[in-house]
Formats: sequence, C-alpha cells, structure tokens
Amino acid sequence: MRLVFAGTPEPAVPSLRALLGSRHEVAAVVTRPDAPAGRGRKLLRSPVGRLADEAGIPVLTPARPSDPAFLARLRELAPDCCPVVAYGALVPRAALDVPRHGWVNLHFSLLPAWRGAAPVQAALRHGDEITGASTFRLEEGLDTGPVFGVVTEAVRATDTAGELLARLATSGADLLVATLDGIAGGTLEPRPQPGEGVSLAPKVTTADARVDWTAPAVAVDRLVRSVTPDPGAWCTFRDERLGLGPVTPLDAGEPALEVALEPGQLHVEKRRVLVGTAAGPVRLGEVRPVGKRAMPAPDWARGVRIADGERLA
Repeated sequence: MRLVFAGTPEPAVPSLRALLGSRHEVAAVVTRPDAPAGRGRKLLRSPVGRLADEAGIPVLTPARPSDPAFLARLRELAPDCCPVVAYGALVPRAALDVPRHGWVNLHFSLLPAWRGAAPVQAALRHGDEITGASTFRLEEGLDTGPVFGVVTEAVRATDTAGELLARLATSGADLLVATLDGIAGGTLEPRPQPGEGVSLAPKVTTADARVDWTAPAVAVDRLVRSVTPDPGAWCTFRDERLGLGPVTPLDAGEPALEVALEPGQLHVEKRRVLVGTAAGPVRLGEVRPVGKRAMPAPDWARGVRIADGERLA
C-alpha cells in the first residue's frame, strides 16, 4: 500500500523504521513543526522528521492538520492508508476521509483501557501487571475506533515509563506492519471496542508529578516510575525544588529501622537515604537539586548536611 505516516516523538521512530523496511511504500511523513530546544532555543526537527530526512522522504509539518494547504497536499499524495503513532494533534474528519483504508493508529495500551495521551504512565501509576499496544481505525472520538490487533507486555516491578514505552514501541512497530499487511491483503477487519473496561489517561503535567509523601510507599514508587523520565518526579527540600529518580520501597532484605519515619521525614545513613511515607519508608535513588546534575542520594545528603527531623515536602 501507499502510505503517509504521521508521528512525532522517539517512540514513533521504530514504527516508521519498520514501515520503511516493509513491502509498503512510505510516500511522505507528517510530523509536528520544528520546535525550539536547548539553551540556544534552536529549531529542531522531530525524531520522526529526522529519520524521514535521512531516508529522503518528503516531510510535511502543518501547524494544524486542518490547514487547507495540508489537506490539498494529502489528497495529491493519494495514500491508501495513513498509519499514525504519537503524532500529537487531532486529525480532523476532512483528513480522515482521504485514504481509502483510513488512518490506523498504534496506541500504547490494551484498548479500551487507558484512552488518551499518557497510557503508559497511567498503567504504571495504577499498578497494572499487564499492558500492551493496540492498532485501531482512527475516528474523531478519543481512541474509540474499532481494533485491528493487540500485543501484550508484562510490566516489570522496576519499569519506568521510558523503559516500558521503549519495549512497547518496538513490539508495537511489528504489530503495525502486520496490521497494514492484513488490511492490504483483505484478511483483517477491525472489531468494535467493548463498552466495559474504559479508562482514561490524560496528559501528565508537572504538577501531577509532585510526590505526596502522605501516600503509601507503593504508591510513591509507582508515581515516580510513571513520570520517569518525563516530566520527572519532584518534591521540595528547604523550599527549593528537588528532582527525584526512581525510589525503592524497603523490603524484607533491607536493614530495618528502629524508629518509624513520619511522611516526608528524612533518615540518613552512610549508604542510603530513607524517606517516610504513610506506610513504610522508601530509599531514595538519584536526586537532582536545582541547577545541578543528578547525583546519588547519599552524596547529596552529605553535601547539604541534613539535620535531625528535616523533611521533604
């Protein structure tokens, strides 16, 4: 089939790479406009755009996919299907109607669970043991279209959102190619999503990534892993922001504490720094003070000379 691929961030790159190696023709790529980044605020191409440039494929960067000029160009390209992975903008009906096989979206959850912008983060935060990816026909509703296929993935106890998403991006790319193969061969038809089991996963904000030390240790652990690396967990120490890497709830194999820690209370030892929660302490991993690089928590604690009773908030 003749394809126009839509995607923007790094998790969409494996899918584009897989399609470039498939029997299908990628006629063009649609991605979000170049955005300023870094200290110099230089305009940078998206990861998907960079791969398309390397492959010599035309790159379209409409401000909005409803722009008349983009819609006219899409019609000129005459794609049979438009696969889309994490494009980052709503596709209007005028664009959905262009390809005869529609737009096929790769979504990183087992639909209808975790519809929305942050399915991997939601799965980790809520303690899902199994997640996966789904291909479905894109509609104007939020991830509501009929499903072509799924692939499952076990969630590991120490997974961060970045690690889990990387695995799903790889297995999902294979699923996307297989889905397009089935559509091209006339052997695959999508099935409507069930009405039960629907859950939503809205975009995670910086405010959402603030740690609440009055939650149990297991909830703190899940939250921190779910926002690593983006937008990154944080709290405050001495009224300044402190970034947090993954933490570890204490288990039976760790030395016990003689005294209970209150939520947020710090306890410093030579090789570990503990923080109290509503149910058991957690051991800090790396921390990132304002304006500094990430460092092991014991190194940070020695540098700031934590006094008895000090807390994270």
